[in-house]
Amino acid sequence: MLYRHLLVLGMSSLVATSASALPAQHGMDSSTVGNVHVHVIYPNDRAAGLHLRVRLMSGSSSTPVSENFTNDQGVTEFTRIPVGEYHVIVTGEGIEDSDSGEFEIDRRKTSQDLFITVHSSESNARSNAGGSSSVAAVDLNVPDSARKEFDEASKAMAGQDWTKAIQRLKRAVSIYPQYAPAYNNMGVAYGRMNDPAQEREALEKAISLNDHFVPAFVNLAKLCLRERDSAQAETLLDSALRAEPTNAENMALLAEAQLLNKHYDAAITSARNVHAIAHQNLAVVHYIAARAFEHQNRLQDALAELQIFLTEEPKGARADHVREEITRIQHTQQ
Repeated sequence: MLYRHLLVLGMSSLVATSASALPAQHGMDSSTVGNVHVHVIYPNDRAAGLHLRVRLMSGSSSTPVSENFTNDQGVTEFTRIPVGEYHVIVTGEGIEDSDSGEFEIDRRKTSQDLFITVHSSESNARSNAGGSSSVAAVDLNVPDSARKEFDEASKAMAGQDWTKAIQRLKRAVSIYPQYAPAYNNMGVAYGRMNDPAQEREALEKAISLNDHFVPAFVNLAKLCLRERDSAQAETLLDSALRAEPTNAENMALLAEAQLLNKHYDAAITSARNVHAIAHQNLAVVHYIAARAFEHQNRLQDALAELQIFLTEEPKGARADHVREEITRIQHTQQ
C-alpha cells in the first residue's frame, strides 16, 4: 500500500537514550572521522540534565545524521562522525529549542567538545512549581556501577553490537532494578535483533518504572504500529504528547495512528498541529492529512495537501509516489 510505503520510509526508527548512532563505516580511516562530546547547559553553566533530544545535522541537509539523548549531566556523544560541517539542534520538555550554529568536525582533532546554552521555557517554570516531569526521581539515584554498565552498553549500541549491549544493560538493571532508561535501550536493542516479544517486555517495564518517560512510550507505540495495533499506538502517543506537547515527530506519529484508526478529523488536526511546532523533514504529515481528506471525499483538500508535500519534499521515491497519487485523484474527478 502506498500509504504504508511512505511512512515506512519516513518514521520508523527507534529512540535510544544516550546511545550514539554510528554513521561512519567500521574500518574507516580514523583521520576521516571524529567524535563530538555535546554539553547542554543553562546560562548559569548548570547542566541541563536528562533526556534532552540532541540531533546532529549535516550542514547541507535538513535530515539528522544521528540523534541521542542527554545523560543526567546534560552530556551526550556522537562517535565516528565523518569530517565536515555540522550543527546540533537541542529540544526537549522545559527548554526552548536551541541550535549550536555551524561547526566543523576537523580531521586534526580526534575528539572535541561542543557546549550549547539552552534557556528554560515557560512550561518548565510551571513544572518546577509542581507539575509533572519526564525525569523520575528513581533515574536521579542511579549508582555509578549501574551507570558505567549503561554507558558501556551505549558504546556497544553505537557499534551495533546488540548482543553485548543487552548483556551490559542486564547488568545495569541487576544493579539498579528501577533503571527505566536501561530498559528502554534494552527494548531498542531487542528491536534491532528482531525480537518483538522481548522488545515489548523491556519497554513496558521502562514505562512501569517511569510513566512520564517519553522515549519508551514512543518506542512501544512504534512497535504497536509495526504489529498493526494502531489503537494501542494512539493511546501511547497521546501519553507521550501529554508529557512533551511540542514534540513534532511524535505528533506526526499520532496522526498516523489516528488515520489508521479511521479518526480522520483527529488525524487532520494532528497533522496541521505539526506546523505550529518547530520541525524538520516531516512532509509526510501532508500525505496523512491528504489520505484523511480522501476518506471524507474532500478531494480538493486532499490535492492541496499533496501539493504542499511536494513543495516540502520535491525529490525522491516518496515524492514520485505522491505525484502518482495526485494523478490518480485527478482522474477520479474527470
